[in-house]
Amino acid sequence: MAPKKVERFISPGKGNGLRTTTMIKRGELVTSAEPLGCCVSNRVSREVCHQCFTRHETLLRCSQCKMARYCNITCQKQAWSIHKRECKCLQRLLPRLPTDAVRLAARIIFALLSTCKAVSEELYTLEELESHLNSMSEQKKESLSQLASMLELYLQQEVPDLTQETLALPPSCQEPLSIIAKVTCNCFTISDGELQEIGVGLYPSLSLLNHDCRPNCVMMFEGTKMQLRAVQNINPGEELTISYIETLSLTEDRQRQLEDQYHFTCGCQRCDSKDKDGLMLSGEEAIWQRLKEAQPKLEGLKKDHLPDWQTLLESCSHLLSTVGAKVPDENLYKLKITDMALDASVHLGRWEEGLRYGERTLPVYRQYYPDPHPVHGVQLMRVGKLQHYLEKVEEALDTFRQAYKIMTVTHGEDHPLTTELTMKMEECHGEMTQRTANIF
Repeated sequence: MAPKKVERFISPGKGNGLRTTTMIKRGELVTSAEPLGCCVSNRVSREVCHQCFTRHETLLRCSQCKMARYCNITCQKQAWSIHKRECKCLQRLLPRLPTDAVRLAARIIFALLSTCKAVSEELYTLEELESHLNSMSEQKKESLSQLASMLELYLQQEVPDLTQETLALPPSCQEPLSIIAKVTCNCFTISDGELQEIGVGLYPSLSLLNHDCRPNCVMMFEGTKMQLRAVQNINPGEELTISYIETLSLTEDRQRQLEDQYHFTCGCQRCDSKDKDGLMLSGEEAIWQRLKEAQPKLEGLKKDHLPDWQTLLESCSHLLSTVGAKVPDENLYKLKITDMALDASVHLGRWEEGLRYGERTLPVYRQYYPDPHPVHGVQLMRVGKLQHYLEKVEEALDTFRQAYKIMTVTHGEDHPLTTELTMKMEECHGEMTQRTANIF
């Protein structure tokens, strides 16, 4: 991390925080950081390279543990210094797999035991990270204790005397329960450019960032490198904030999730005003309750290892046609089911249907994700691709332009997704020019 524009400070009512030392313009890269440790999520472990964190249809599999996958020999060799100890642990557990939190904690332990990583530039260290063990419920502590036991079992192959070896670690990280608690409370979800989860990582200095439901910064990733970008103009001395969670939810639900996962009650301006809650619950309650009740089962169809896209699309289509105009598109549960119908349509190659669902979401996204918001930008790009594929070139170009205006701020001009968007706009221009030439 290069903390030239930022400094650590005590944020009133919040504890540690991060603030800017200079004027930051909207769209500016505030800072970036590499992880102390990271791993690909189990859910996508067969689709994502475990070294560079890029998606590929075919990946080379580690012949020993059968889990780690790489896009080529180069990535496999680069990963070996970290993977060689993990590999033996994975082999011992086969066919079981450790959870993401356990794998991440183990990787951090291996990294700390095998390197003398300089921490002079770190604003916040692993030792200083909060575990929140003193403030969490007994039920939550019991759940973490089970993970800590799994961590000990997992490490037995490589670190048989865990207690003795971890004496080389910072004092608060020597107990398995403590390091598991630190990891689960402070790790970040690593996402691809389209904001889909691909892994988890620990970035100690950026754990200083406090939450706001309408933050002034967003986190983006290039591989495992985290980039913090400003989405507003930020004055010197002003606190930098991010959103810890997906903010498309009711105030009560957001606050509950933050309390359960991060152990604080959010009192940001959006939570205090309960902004948009009424709109999210618009329509006849007896009708939209059906959508709310159906949502967990539908999400299960999508999240399975082998998603049942056909059943998902049929279920979503039936529900949406049943509620009709009695529930407006702005209703939270209708929007989420419309989004699932879009995902299923795209996976099934039903482009016209996907476009119809996608276009219905855009006016609603504009209301719930104030620009510039990366989620709105990515949704515009998805819809633009469908329009382009279906030869609605003028409409696609307009949609791509809207996406570009957002993503140059949230992703940056050099991000691979922004580059792809630029190429899409050039293709549209070329096709429109060719059509004009053919007319004459």
